[in-house]
Amino acid sequence: MNKWNLNNKKALVTGSTKGIGKAIVDEFISLGAEVFIVSRNQKEVENIIKEYAIKGITVEGISADLSKKEERLKLFNFVKEKWGALDILVNNAGTNIRKKTIDFTDGDYDFLLSTNLGSTFDMCRLFYPFLKKSEQGNIVNIASVAGLTSLRTGSIYAMTKAAIIQLTKNLSVEWAGDNIRVNAVAPWFFKTTLNKVILEREDFYNDVMARTPMKRLGQVEELANLVAFLVMPASSYITGQCISIDGGFTVYGF
Repeated sequence: MNKWNLNNKKALVTGSTKGIGKAIVDEFISLGAEVFIVSRNQKEVENIIKEYAIKGITVEGISADLSKKEERLKLFNFVKEKWGALDILVNNAGTNIRKKTIDFTDGDYDFLLSTNLGSTFDMCRLFYPFLKKSEQGNIVNIASVAGLTSLRTGSIYAMTKAAIIQLTKNLSVEWAGDNIRVNAVAPWFFKTTLNKVILEREDFYNDVMARTPMKRLGQVEELANLVAFLVMPASSYITGQCISIDGGFTVYGF
């Protein structure tokens, strides 16, 4: 049954103090992994560490703004000092600015590319030596169905998610010989802080439901279950895939 747990695995999850990231942390810990968390908010990081300490579980973590290269290096050096190893990397940190394409500023463009795509690319490169040394290294990149089809969610966000999906495919081939599997998941609308404001608009929410065959939003625990499966030994022949988790949205035609 060892193929169905994460015992003795060391996992780093970015953007991991709330929403999808926090659900992934919870799932990994329940399956036996040691987890390192990171978020821009120092107080949120401290609260998660305390939450698990009360349960007798040690969680490592620091605050870092992964939109900035120097902060990514800070995170890498901290993990190197604390662990000196890594088996699982989940690139979840990301954000969005919803505007019409013509209304985006150069600052918006640079911020979204650096936060979503730049951080994912850099994290993969920085932690590659550790993942190779693991001999069972796994990367899961959190993409979006916005990277697969057109949504009313902003063209720059969609660009970054499409690029993450293509990066996933390339790395899965390039690093297969190093026993590193690389996959992505593409969520539709989930109950998260990032989506809360837009889903409070009744017209938008109704449109989402009309395009979702299962007629409900996703639960973050459901996404965490998929990510956990993709990094387990049980999925050892799966790499280079982008799996939509969308209640049927991307296959809904007429």
